[in-house]
Amino acid sequence: MIHKIHHVAIAVRSLDEALRFYRDTLGLPVHEQAVREDQGVKAALLTIGESEIELLEPLGPDTPIGRFLERRGEGIHHICLQTGDIDKELTDLKAKGVELIDQEPRQGLAGRICFLHPRSTKGVLVELAQPPE
Repeated sequence: MIHKIHHVAIAVRSLDEALRFYRDTLGLPVHEQAVREDQGVKAALLTIGESEIELLEPLGPDTPIGRFLERRGEGIHHICLQTGDIDKELTDLKAKGVELIDQEPRQGLAGRICFLHPRSTKGVLVELAQPPE
């Protein structure tokens, strides 16, 4: 079952520059920050109410976020929906014929994550996340 919007992710050219706006200007606290070599990003999660904003800076131009920035520029990259059981969600979505990017959950900044293909979600990249307990 989907519980809420966990975060909205924004692709940025510079995490430090983006933090100056979201953290310093808007006053949003940084919940977590990390370099995810396996995903090719420097990322930060900022808390806003019961949800978060994720800022994603590519580690290079040949990463998914690097290619996104080249094609589309800075802006919203994906929406993440929180679930309590990502394995069940994936099984149910597969049975319903939803096209998946990730066939199995993997570790991400928001916990165990997987992505659904925009062809199945009306053009929006959707991430599912099961945060750690």
